[in-house]
Amino acid sequence: MKEYTLKLELLSDAVFGRGDGVAGLVDVEVQHDAYGLPYLGGRALKGLLGAECDDLVFALDRPGQKDWQAVADRLFGQSGATARGQAILRIGPARLPDDLRAAIAWDVNEKWLTRAEVLETLTTVRRQTAMDPETGAPRKETLRALRLVLRGTIFTSRLTFTQEPTDDDLALLAATVKALRRAGTGRNRGRGRVQAELLDSTGQPVTDALFADFRKAVGA
Repeated sequence: MKEYTLKLELLSDAVFGRGDGVAGLVDVEVQHDAYGLPYLGGRALKGLLGAECDDLVFALDRPGQKDWQAVADRLFGQSGATARGQAILRIGPARLPDDLRAAIAWDVNEKWLTRAEVLETLTTVRRQTAMDPETGAPRKETLRALRLVLRGTIFTSRLTFTQEPTDDDLALLAATVKALRRAGTGRNRGRGRVQAELLDSTGQPVTDALFADFRKAVGA
C-alpha cells in the first residue's frame, strides 16, 4: 500500500478538545495518550481535510472542469457508502514524531517523568469568559479554563492508500493539504493555525510538486 505522511506544525496554540474537562482544573481538556502526549484523532483530522476538499470541489464545479466530486468521493468516501463507495485513503491520528514519543514513553515508564508533567510541558491553560455587550463586564458564571497545545508543536499523521492513487487523487489531496490552515476549536479566536505539508515515504516534501499538477489540471 502506498503511504504518505501529513506533517502539521502549529503556528498558534490549539485546542484539540476531547469533549470533557477535569474537575477543578480545566473545563476543556485536550486529547492525550497514556503518556500525556497530546494528539489529534484520525477521524477529526479526516473531517478537517474532508471539509477543505468539499470547499475546493464546490469552487471547481463549473462547465469544462473534470468531475472532481468523483475524485473527492474516491479519496474520502461517500456518506452511507457501500463497499464500492468507501474511501481509498486511510488517515491515522496526528501524533508527535515517533522518536520523541518513544523517548518520552521510556522516561514515563522509568518514572523519570509523570504523565501530568509531560502534558503540562506541552500545553498551557488559558481562561476566557463571555462579555456582556451592554455593560462590557464579564458575565457571571461564564469563566472557563481551556488547555491548549503550544505553538511550534509538530504532529505527523500516516496517510495510507488501500488502492494505487491516480494522478488526480494525489493532485486533489495536495490541494486539500494546502488549503488546511486551522485545526481544533476556537479557530475564530485565532487558535489552531497550522502549516500542513505532505511528505513521501522517504520523508521528502511533495506538496508543491503535486499541487503544480493540480493547478495544471484545473487550468490555473
